[in-house]
Amino acid sequence: MSKNLTVLVPVYNEEATLPTLMDALHAACPDAEVIYIDDGSEDRSLEILHRLARAQDVVLEGRHGGKGSAIRLGLEEAKGTYTVIQDADLEYDPKEIHLLLDAALSHGRCAVFGSRFLKQNPNIYKGALFGNKLLTWWLDFLFKSKVTDSYTCYKLLPTNLFQGLNLRSNGFELEAEIAAKCLKTGIDVIEIPVNYRPRRIEEGKKINWKDGIKGLVMMTRIRLAPSPHTLRHDPKSENHHTHKHAK
Repeated sequence: MSKNLTVLVPVYNEEATLPTLMDALHAACPDAEVIYIDDGSEDRSLEILHRLARAQDVVLEGRHGGKGSAIRLGLEEAKGTYTVIQDADLEYDPKEIHLLLDAALSHGRCAVFGSRFLKQNPNIYKGALFGNKLLTWWLDFLFKSKVTDSYTCYKLLPTNLFQGLNLRSNGFELEAEIAAKCLKTGIDVIEIPVNYRPRRIEEGKKINWKDGIKGLVMMTRIRLAPSPHTLRHDPKSENHHTHKHAK
């Protein structure tokens, strides 16, 4: 795994899964910079982070503001050439991060999304599936794109492009903001299939229908914005967005 990778891990009340997640992440990304952002946890999450973090890892402490605010805090500190998001709930397997990085290295300056819908993931709940399909359909309608999973956790970008998106979200609408701003600003989006094991609400799953409404509004606002002022990088490196699935 490249030493030029930063992994952002937002954490809020994840004491049940954190030790296993941290072990898996450290094994899968031994040379990566991992930035854990505790979003004001009320359980033992912060203590676990400090106890199990490696010397090269960073543990940040924030007030509870939501996933978006945690990612924005971590992104300010990211130093790797590429940055990817990894949730702390074990729904995504850290061993697959290298697939996203390999796709990014093969395709140049682009965003790589790990899609849960390019392979069979039979455990996805029908309600969550419908919500994601609706959000992704709206994204594709607005931007004339062919994304299959707009709300995937696994989003990897060159760090300077990620930081240049000038993210504003506090909650789960962050997923909509990242996807929509990539399309708005002409960043190629590559999708690769990933495995997914959703946890149940009683296990701590946090996203709900209200977050979906916020996501629809976020996508629409970005589409209607007059011109992309969010991206700060060399315009010579920009490509027009053509969505393709990495083989």
